[in-house]
Amino acid sequence: MTTQQENLCVMEAMKDTNDRRMFERYQVVHLYLKGFKHKDISEIVLRSTKTISSYIKAYKKGGLAGLERGLPTGAPRKLTESQEHELVQVVAYKTPHDVGYENHYNWTLAIISDFIQREWGQTYTLRGVSLLLEDLGLSHTRPNYTLKKADKAKQETFKNETFPDLKKTFKRRN
Repeated sequence: MTTQQENLCVMEAMKDTNDRRMFERYQVVHLYLKGFKHKDISEIVLRSTKTISSYIKAYKKGGLAGLERGLPTGAPRKLTESQEHELVQVVAYKTPHDVGYENHYNWTLAIISDFIQREWGQTYTLRGVSLLLEDLGLSHTRPNYTLKKADKAKQETFKNETFPDLKKTFKRRN
């Protein structure tokens, strides 16, 4: 296939794709086939010359199919499938007190992180625990200490009258 025919195929692929990233890859190859240097292409598409080189190398090796993006692998999971299942069962059906955390009756990200470390020797950041819970279909919220059945009028009286008086009394003692 001639360079002109290759360029026509690339231009056709650019027209047919709805994927912005694939368009960018096709554009890089199109510019390369037009005779642009890697550095110039890099400035046009705002990618590093290393990225430009990798796209062109992939195209040379596998044609347009070589430019297809694979699935991102990501980091391997720290817990096995059975450990994740056990974690879901513990968090969903037991309290921290039930599994050895004295005076703790609500799960927090920190307690879950510590539990994972203690049980399976894997360390997670709080953000990591949050993402893990999301992956496992669990959600977490921060505790909200408002009482649903509390009398709103009494709460307002306390907030506006009783509590300010208590603060004044406390300040006079100190």
